[in-house]
Amino acid sequence: MSNPSETRQPQTQRFGLLWPDLNDGLSYNDVVRSSDSESTLIEFYSSKYKNSAPLQGWVQRIENGQIRVDGTVVPDPETILRVGSELVYHRLPWREPDAPCLLEVLYEDGDMIALNKPSGLQVLPGGLFQQRAVLTQLQWQASKKQEPHPVPVHRLGRGTSGILLCAKTKLAKTRLAAYFANGTSYIEGNRKTNMEMCGTRKITKIYRALVTGLLDEDKVLIKQPIGMVQYPGVAKGLYVASSSGKPALSKVDVLERNMQGNNTLVQVEIQSGRPHQIRIHLAFIGHPLLGDPLYVGGGQPMCFDPEFVDGSFAQDGGYQRPTKPVPGDCGYFLHAHQLILSHPTTNEVIKITAPLPSILQTQDEAKEIRIN
Repeated sequence: MSNPSETRQPQTQRFGLLWPDLNDGLSYNDVVRSSDSESTLIEFYSSKYKNSAPLQGWVQRIENGQIRVDGTVVPDPETILRVGSELVYHRLPWREPDAPCLLEVLYEDGDMIALNKPSGLQVLPGGLFQQRAVLTQLQWQASKKQEPHPVPVHRLGRGTSGILLCAKTKLAKTRLAAYFANGTSYIEGNRKTNMEMCGTRKITKIYRALVTGLLDEDKVLIKQPIGMVQYPGVAKGLYVASSSGKPALSKVDVLERNMQGNNTLVQVEIQSGRPHQIRIHLAFIGHPLLGDPLYVGGGQPMCFDPEFVDGSFAQDGGYQRPTKPVPGDCGYFLHAHQLILSHPTTNEVIKITAPLPSILQTQDEAKEIRIN
């Protein structure tokens, strides 16, 4: 195997604007269809978007003037809707939870850019974080340069740090997304024809993680399938270890055991990209990530209790945040450390490395950094 070329920036490049106190809110558009004719405004929203707010919450939103019908604010929940009417619900601006804003550039060329994503920053807008996301910073940065913004081609959990790969062209986006969809493995050779590359996985993802307990074996291969279950506070469902789920494969190598702290530093190479795969797989073998608030032994969530408490959406009528952990909660130690891939247009093999947080360094690595 030829040595991959590891391109380093001549000096560290960082970008990121401070987040405003409040975001801009959100607007949701609908058109009344024949199946909804003669429905009232409250019937439409409380039935179609019952996961967003309870009945009284939608009443509050309507009476608060947050819904327009054909461009006019309609504060009466009992208004009868007509087929073809355009509805717009405006979610009020809110202060999103604290999140980092600074992004480090690890690699960049005309086709792609690799960023070092900090823990605590979401990749794409969603849930509480509709503005405070990597995509927003990419949009702001591109607008200053008056050019199209790069697009992430995969995701990292909000609590996961490390390499996030983004495409700058449509061709790069298509090919890189295909790499991730096809799984990962080491690439043999740095130049191959299209025929030779057919069926060959062209990307390798290597992570560092700190897990609870001491792994007995130095190497572990985890093949546990990952599926989905319903879970309070997660509208589309929660990914868990499930015998009926989709195949997933993780290779785990022990780097260092901390006898006193009863934890183990591991390297994980994933050859599939299921959501929360590393967190689920390590929990499945009885060694969940240290500090993971959600996944426990067996690769299952800590609790299914649907209890609610006061939260960020109370003033806007929406459901309040569950007391129990959800996937976006942070606290664990997981870092996308290395990415080895075939360049989407040149086929050159490129290795990208994100500096390790101190807690995920071996003793020898930490010592070498102190000496240097």
